[in-house]
Amino acid sequence: MNKKKKRFYMRSIILIIMVGAISFTIYSNLTKEKTAILQVGDKAPNFALVDMEGEKHQLSDYKGQGVFLNFWGTWCKPCEREFPLIDKQYQEFKDQGLQILAVNVGESDFALQKFIDRKGLTFPVLIDNNKSVLDAYNINPLPTTLLINQEGKIEKIITGEMSEEAIKNNMEMILPN
Repeated sequence: MNKKKKRFYMRSIILIIMVGAISFTIYSNLTKEKTAILQVGDKAPNFALVDMEGEKHQLSDYKGQGVFLNFWGTWCKPCEREFPLIDKQYQEFKDQGLQILAVNVGESDFALQKFIDRKGLTFPVLIDNNKSVLDAYNINPLPTTLLINQEGKIEKIITGEMSEEAIKNNMEMILPN
């Protein structure tokens, strides 16, 4: 009889845990906020973030320019490899109406400044501490780059590392007429 009681209690506990897990999963799926997945042709969601110098950058302030919006992290090896290439191309196109906004996702100012100094970056590095812009753009994985045209619409979404030629071609794509 003792063995039967133990088995009954174990089965009851397992059943309670399973019902709890299923209930939690259903509740989570019904109540979580749905973030629309952005597509080419959509208007890029506006945002305002502060850069490493304390200057505020709002996407809508760049209307009329092409925006190369890059999401990255210092720990991301593809990001690290493509940043010098992005900066080199930025030097070529910055006077032609192209802006780069590099959005870092929640890292410390110290780590960011060390990375910027080591790479010699000249474009604005924005800080998204609470990952609100990352979430608004539904970004995964890093690096992800969105090409935003002069009207504020998404021209292209690139996930993963780009070659220098790809960076150049993508920047040319969003240059204002």
